[in-house]
Amino acid sequence: MEFSVKSGSPEKQRSACIVVGVFEPRRLTSVAEQLDVISEGYISNLLRRGDLEGRAGQMLLLHQVPNILSERVLLVGCGKERELDERQYKQIISKTIKTLNETGSMEAVSFLTELHVKGRDTYWKVRQAVEATQDSLYTFLQLKTKKDELRRPLRKIVFNVPTRRELPIGERALAHGLAVADGAKTAKDVANMPPNICNPAYLLKQAEQLETQYDNLHVSSVNEQQMDELGMHSYLAVGRGSANESIMTIMEHKGGPADQAPIVLVGKGLTFDSGGISIKPGQGMDEMKYDMGGAASVLGAMHTISELNLPINIIGLLVGCENMPDANAYRPGDILTTMSGQTVEVLNTDAEGRLVLCDALTYVERFDPELVIDIATLTGACVIALGAHASGIMSNHNPLAHELINASEQSGDKAWRLPLWDEYQEQIESPFADMANVGGRPAGTITAACFLSRFTKKYNWAHMDIAGTAWTGGKNKGSTGRPVPMLSQFLMNRAGIESED
Repeated sequence: MEFSVKSGSPEKQRSACIVVGVFEPRRLTSVAEQLDVISEGYISNLLRRGDLEGRAGQMLLLHQVPNILSERVLLVGCGKERELDERQYKQIISKTIKTLNETGSMEAVSFLTELHVKGRDTYWKVRQAVEATQDSLYTFLQLKTKKDELRRPLRKIVFNVPTRRELPIGERALAHGLAVADGAKTAKDVANMPPNICNPAYLLKQAEQLETQYDNLHVSSVNEQQMDELGMHSYLAVGRGSANESIMTIMEHKGGPADQAPIVLVGKGLTFDSGGISIKPGQGMDEMKYDMGGAASVLGAMHTISELNLPINIIGLLVGCENMPDANAYRPGDILTTMSGQTVEVLNTDAEGRLVLCDALTYVERFDPELVIDIATLTGACVIALGAHASGIMSNHNPLAHELINASEQSGDKAWRLPLWDEYQEQIESPFADMANVGGRPAGTITAACFLSRFTKKYNWAHMDIAGTAWTGGKNKGSTGRPVPMLSQFLMNRAGIESED
């Protein structure tokens, strides 16, 4: 898809399609009014006949509108003008793009970026339009032998901005939106790949492919033998029942001064989670290939920040592992010694993510990080608490938590903070080890974070539980690419990247 921005009058656009909005009830936007005047009332006459009410998501494609240079005009219902919010704006963009892609219009000029969205500027509207466009057009067809390809798909779209003065802002929004969308696509592609292909070695390979594209990106890895030498016995225990070797991939973006403390992202990369000996129910187990959504999002975010070449140091860890039942698999009742020296009683082998993350969180101490964020599809309890709409955030540092929430609001990639009070720590006490790996059903998301917090005493840390947001299940299952937009926004904020000069 080719994107560009311009500032021009609708009557001068010579394109396969021009896109304008209509508010409810049958109220033309200012741009649509200009077209109506040029066409001598052609559009308003159609609306009076009831062809389009203007409800959000309604579409009416017109051909050969009188006196209009463009071949087609797509009228897009935008709902009630005063009720147009961020969520509805993105939904309208997505529906518009899908409609255009099916009309045979290979190019289009969209004036929807001129709609008024409360509290949002041109930069936000253009960037979100780019991200929504790429998301709505995403498909995963790599493993299909027959691909249903459109004969004349949408290939080029121009987003119009109100004045020429805003063109540089629009160009910047395009660049940022495309970088974020590329990162989200990387995350989706690797997460959607089946587990017989996507294993820990595959994650490493994807990181190495990115390394060849960017000079500031360096990739290395830690294998099982090295983990054993480091004392990462908790991490190793989880992968013991799998034929696929556990591999931790390390991606280093060196954009800042050599002495600048790095920001570290740690992504849970369970490329398949059977539950181990505490095996999961068979229904829906195929979706456990998405248990590496945290690693996928870190890979995607590293793609975005490499593309933008952010002037800061960032390290991404893909904590690759596979949890399988086997004669050699770890068991409920086992006591594991972590890299930190703390011991853990295993009560449930399906609470494995925290067991690989705890050793990775100890490993990152060697980088003397400015801060650490781990991202994981960690608990079903988070899905119960927040559904599929918001990722859960817990942190030992209030300013960091506030920064992440702010980035979620800026990017539209929603998150919500949950408490991390000492009272919850009592639930993971064990009579035989320093802690247990589960704390019962109550507050399961929080007690999982409490477990991780015991390995993050030496730095500022935040935990993101993305179990509800990393993928959609059921018949139309697929990776969402979240929280790449939020992580990217957080890192852009940290790098001082502004929407305007």
